[in-house]
Amino acid sequence: MMNYFELYNLPVSFIPDMQQVKQKFYELSRKYHPDFYTNENEFEQADSLEISSEINKAYKVFQNKDETIKYVLQLKELLEDEEKYQLSSDFLMEMMELNELLTESKMGEDPAAIAAIKKIIENQQKDIYAPVKDIVEGYEEGKTTNKELLKVKEYYFKKKYLNRILAAMI
Repeated sequence: MMNYFELYNLPVSFIPDMQQVKQKFYELSRKYHPDFYTNENEFEQADSLEISSEINKAYKVFQNKDETIKYVLQLKELLEDEEKYQLSSDFLMEMMELNELLTESKMGEDPAAIAAIKKIIENQQKDIYAPVKDIVEGYEEGKTTNKELLKVKEYYFKKKYLNRILAAMI
């Protein structure tokens, strides 16, 4: 598997420059589109198809902030697919209370309460981002420490949890 940042010739970042990403996406898509390799041998056709697929996967990752964070953490070997991360019991208790509130509000069909819970979750997302904001926005290859990256990992899993609750509200 190819490193998406190398493929796009971009520095590793939690927040890649989307203008550069789009520009590189179109450039690479034109260069490696399988239609341009129909007269080539099977190996080159398969190669262009594989590269084209990686270009599309990378673009999809770069367009989603959470997926980009996940990808960088995986590149740094700090996150595994399907990892069972242990969040703090305090955070989990808060989430249990939120889930109970949500269940009660749904059962009572109380749109105002559901909207209030949504607002609580949005505020939670802001609160958990605040301590890692400088790390995420100021990431520098070789300078950002593993300790800082582990804080981003904690944020990633908390946000993922909050997103699941939001998705359950719909």
